[in-house]
Amino acid sequence: MSLDHAFPQAQRDAVYRAIHERRDVRAQFLPDPIPPEVLVRLLEAAHHAPSVGFMQPWDFLLIDSLEVRRRVHAIFERENARAAENHEGERGQLYRRLKLEGILESPLNLCITCDRARGGEHVLGRSSIVDMDLFSTCLAVQNLWLAARAEGIGVGWVSILDQDELAQVLGLPERVYPLAYLCLGYVSEFLEQPELARQGWRQRLPLAELVHGNGWGHALTDSALQEALGEMTPP
Repeated sequence: MSLDHAFPQAQRDAVYRAIHERRDVRAQFLPDPIPPEVLVRLLEAAHHAPSVGFMQPWDFLLIDSLEVRRRVHAIFERENARAAENHEGERGQLYRRLKLEGILESPLNLCITCDRARGGEHVLGRSSIVDMDLFSTCLAVQNLWLAARAEGIGVGWVSILDQDELAQVLGLPERVYPLAYLCLGYVSEFLEQPELARQGWRQRLPLAELVHGNGWGHALTDSALQEALGEMTPP
């Protein structure tokens, strides 16, 4: 096995640490602003995500206006109340106790959009799976998220929003989809566990139950790999 192109061990450890310690932050934001040079590094990391046909469909809307954030927060409040109706009994009580956004608490909001017309009518690699532009933009989100963790900055993705109304608030062109509405800021702490796991909403599934060999539900042919997976403990 050749390690000629591998990072030094300390750098590899740092990459895996960022992956395992990344959190969806909702309640631990501090008011301290993010320095411009740090914010540029985060955006640069996002901009270096892979994209289908190299179309780079993302744009970055930086939102520090309290008025705009209040309008977005109002959308969340309405949609969250509607979502709460899906859960009854103890589950419903738990849902209503969960902190699911930091729109007003975080010093900066960021909307990462997907321009679905960028690259022209025929984008290389997108003819069979039209949504590859959306998937590409998700990779930009993940790049930014991991870079933010390395910088000590928390990120929270607010998914309980009406995307059409959000697009109106942000004045987006019709072809541009508001893929990820994020809250960014330094935090008082990064939780040891994801918030939903800590609150008992759901736990991480064992990886060994999710890996198949040569077809759905088929056992792995590599017994050593199967044994290694079985020894893993969900972080």
